[in-house]
Amino acid sequence: MDFMSNTHVVTVVGGGLAGSECALQLAKRGIYVHLYEQRPQVSSPAHHSDKFAELVCSNSLKSMREASAAGLLKQELLYMDSELIKLAIQARVPAGAALAVDRDVFSNLVTQTIESHPCITVIREQVHCIPEGPCVIAAGPLCSEELFAAVIARVGSAGSAFYDAAAPIVDTNSLNREVIFEQSRYGETGMGDYLNCPLNKEEYEAFIAELLEAKRAISKDFDQSDLFNACQPVEEIARTGINSLRFGTMKPVGLVDPRTGKRPWAAVQLRPENKECTSYNLVGFQTNLTWPEQKRVFRMIPGLEYAAFFRYGVMHRNSFVDSPHVLDSSFALPGTQIRFAGQITGTEGYVEAIASGLFAALNTFAELTNVQQVTLPKTGAFGSLVAYATNPQTEDYQPMHVNFGIFKPLDQHVRSKKDRYAAYASRALNDLQAYVLSRPDLFSDGIGKNVLPKLED
Repeated sequence: MDFMSNTHVVTVVGGGLAGSECALQLAKRGIYVHLYEQRPQVSSPAHHSDKFAELVCSNSLKSMREASAAGLLKQELLYMDSELIKLAIQARVPAGAALAVDRDVFSNLVTQTIESHPCITVIREQVHCIPEGPCVIAAGPLCSEELFAAVIARVGSAGSAFYDAAAPIVDTNSLNREVIFEQSRYGETGMGDYLNCPLNKEEYEAFIAELLEAKRAISKDFDQSDLFNACQPVEEIARTGINSLRFGTMKPVGLVDPRTGKRPWAAVQLRPENKECTSYNLVGFQTNLTWPEQKRVFRMIPGLEYAAFFRYGVMHRNSFVDSPHVLDSSFALPGTQIRFAGQITGTEGYVEAIASGLFAALNTFAELTNVQQVTLPKTGAFGSLVAYATNPQTEDYQPMHVNFGIFKPLDQHVRSKKDRYAAYASRALNDLQAYVLSRPDLFSDGIGKNVLPKLED
């Protein structure tokens, strides 16, 4: 079907991943959008530009494998014609089985698409209160104090927060390629999408000792409840035990140091930031260290002795609402035309934020056109994520990435994890296809034509 233009106007607050996806989904259905973005007038500690959908942490959108929760969610979003996932694929850089993007190319593509759309009006102003009329608050986890206070006053519930961190990015020309080797895990040396910095036992232990003693930017002793598990600062992980990084972020499994012909004691992996591979980020090295300490300590890593930092890692406080207890199943504040999307709802992660923006747009469109609200199948990644974020029986709600642990169990037990995940994926896509085809009032005839690129592409 072709969606007809109308006189409805929706205000979307925030030009991040969720707000950008939401605005584009509404606009292509003929809904006029006023998209508010506070940058460049006001910026946050984590942002570096005024572009839409800027990736402030990693440049990876995680796995593309369909038999993984992250990959399945991408496939479901593509089936539902997600604009940002399509643009991310255009901006992808080599990252093995992951969908990583050149963050500048990606945000430029999103910005151009938004600014050229005739149904979207961009307003570069900071929003201090909840707008009148139908709106979607997608202000992100770095929502301004004034707006978050207005949100909390409206939802009638105390807000929650956790700390998140980003990893540093280094100049390719400053890397010591006599030490660093190219290899994806279990791949041939000299081939692969990652660079690897090998450490022996003495180098590793010396690095950990300095990492633990280094000065922190936010000088507080963190309780684990303060930190988002997927983005814990590397120094906080190191505090849990001498080998915690060697069995985690710095695990050397599947790697062979060509200088020794053996597996290193530990390794730091570097992932390209752009298609030209002129810069790399330190995978898993989110940090709260001060910038001088990052330069001193991270240069202890073999191969990074003279590393030039394009961007240092930063830590920031993220705010979110208690979604299961203050929002309905459509991400709306009950009895209002106010919806929420993105990490402010606790759907943590890049692709999860995109999903929530799409979900808020579909439900807003359904409300404006007087059709049934969206009820995604709970057998899929998208539906499971929404169900988790809106389940009023949830206690002590915490942000979460999509994972198979929140999926509806299979009707029959499958012993093999590989076969079980494949069964989850098959069931999810079949059920989503059936649902989408049953809702021509929400989806156009072109739905379902997008697929994830093959991993070998």
